[in-house]
Amino acid sequence: MLECFWYILASVLAGVGTGLVGLSAATVMVPILIVLCPSFAGETGAYQATAIALASDILGSAVTTATYIRHKNIDLRRGWIMLSCIIGMCTVGSFAAWSAGNVVLGGFTLILTFCIGIRFLVKPGTERSATTAKGAALGWKGVAVSLFFGLTIGFGTGFVGSGGGMMMLVVFTAFLGMERKVAVGTSTFIMTFTALIASVSHILIHPAILLERWPVLILCMTAATTASLASARFANRVDSRTVGLVTGVVLTLLGAALILLHYWEQIKAAPLLYGVFACTLEFLEYIVPAAVILLCLHRFFKIPSYVFRKLLHLAAFTCLVEMMWAAEKWYQASLTALLFAAAVYPILCALEGQPWFDGLFVQKGPGEVKKSLLLLFVMDAALVTVCWGGFGLPWAAAASILMWGTGDGAAALVGHRFGKHYVKLPLADPKKTWEGSAAMAGVSALVGTAFMLVMADMPWYQ
Repeated sequence: MLECFWYILASVLAGVGTGLVGLSAATVMVPILIVLCPSFAGETGAYQATAIALASDILGSAVTTATYIRHKNIDLRRGWIMLSCIIGMCTVGSFAAWSAGNVVLGGFTLILTFCIGIRFLVKPGTERSATTAKGAALGWKGVAVSLFFGLTIGFGTGFVGSGGGMMMLVVFTAFLGMERKVAVGTSTFIMTFTALIASVSHILIHPAILLERWPVLILCMTAATTASLASARFANRVDSRTVGLVTGVVLTLLGAALILLHYWEQIKAAPLLYGVFACTLEFLEYIVPAAVILLCLHRFFKIPSYVFRKLLHLAAFTCLVEMMWAAEKWYQASLTALLFAAAVYPILCALEGQPWFDGLFVQKGPGEVKKSLLLLFVMDAALVTVCWGGFGLPWAAAASILMWGTGDGAAALVGHRFGKHYVKLPLADPKKTWEGSAAMAGVSALVGTAFMLVMADMPWYQ
């Protein structure tokens, strides 16, 4: 019964991806089936999952294509070369997948799902600033691009069943100049035929897919087709950036979660990986509830912008201490901070163009939030490395972070309300006041002393 739930969930998510951005169903469906469904854990499990996903793509892509045709969002004149090459190579990819085996195929599919999600977060849209008119002829560069990518995408579609839709979307928009909705419509039209040929090839090579898995096949095809139709109608009514961001968030989280589940035993056996995972989990257990509370405060109460800004800062600083507390070794905490910064920075880059972004994060200037986050987490990694790794004093790194964060908040609150005497010194920010500076010095000293009294083995005067 639980497996049946995973079948339906995988199919619905796959259909949504197909309808929104023309993703192959296998991008979502195969990782879920091979990780969460025990019956697909056998020697040929990944191959069978790929075949079922390809079969689910047939009707899903067909109904999606019909919707895009109805909105006149398809351009076969610029896509016929890609269509011919992909159809010709997908059978070759099917034979290669059977030879590669379950371990290679399954691991490659999981990582590909995560990477596609990151791609959509970093760059939600791939359109040129000036798109090409529908039906325009291909130049010699367009023909060369279509031949090269058509052959490689065709092989990849047959091999793993996923990635083809996304790659076609990139080629059609970034290289051939199609508008995004036209590119999605054209790619789903091609996917209808490639999915049919690749799934038939898989079944002919391994007939047990049809003979033993036909109930799963019918269920997945029905659910994926229904979800594709609904999401395609939605995608033709909203802007491409929003669609790309939603797709990126879902695929990134899904890919990361499935990779962790699939390789959990290997992660537990590696102290560094397990330590980083434990730190990250501790960090999320703290920062997610804090973020929810802050969003509720921002939504339902009229908090001054400078106060809300410092509440965000306080949450960010204190969560770093919580993350250090979860680490057993200094390098686990340091690496977690760097990895988190590397993961969140491109997300902020993608989101900062949204109209609500500046209002929510109260930016003083363009790009301030992402730069501040990067500096904060890199500085935290440096403090942990020096204080804990170099001198063996983890409490010194934590005290530094707490003094920095609470002192900064006190300086802003006191300086904004009571600051009247501005600091007029070389290299000093002329907007800062002596009152705010005194507040930071006092609060930092109190917080640092209190923390070290508890954590450090020293008398109070030292």
